[in-house]
Amino acid sequence: MRRKWPLLMASILLLLTVSCARDVKKEEPTTFGKYQEPSPVARPSRPPAQPTPEDQQRRAIEEGQLQGRRTDRAALQAARENFMQQKIYFPYDSAQLTQEAQQILRDKASWLRQNSDIYLVIEGHCDERGTTEYNLSLGDRRAESVKVFLVNLGIPASRMTTISFGEERPAVPGNNDNAWALNRRAEFILE
Repeated sequence: MRRKWPLLMASILLLLTVSCARDVKKEEPTTFGKYQEPSPVARPSRPPAQPTPEDQQRRAIEEGQLQGRRTDRAALQAARENFMQQKIYFPYDSAQLTQEAQQILRDKASWLRQNSDIYLVIEGHCDERGTTEYNLSLGDRRAESVKVFLVNLGIPASRMTTISFGEERPAVPGNNDNAWALNRRAEFILE
């Protein structure tokens, strides 16, 4: 029996090997560099679906809205810059608003009503004549007069703050009437 045992094991292994060999698929060698036609199973049965007119319209609307948002953002940024660049000027030693200043403030109030989420900082400035304390007080009165005018036009006071820089930040350096006139001003910062 001891001699038959190895023979019996060898026979079983041979049978298993032969029976497994029948299930192995024979692969064809691949050729690199040559075009191979895809198998018929891999081909789509029909061409991809064309977008419907509704899909095309929806896509056009979405692209238009995106472009519109970009345009709106650019227009708002340009309007903000224009708003801040437009200053108002005061007569010597005065916080009284000129007719020209009042018209500029009416335009600003109209824009602020249309953009109710924007807050405003009003800066009061003076020329170099007078003491530092006096000019800080005058700059404060100028900023406050602008704020009161805008409040009277319907802009909530809670959307505005004022600050005085007195003579500390001149717009134009110089010791002449022209430089002094350009330094007596109110400036606007949007937040």
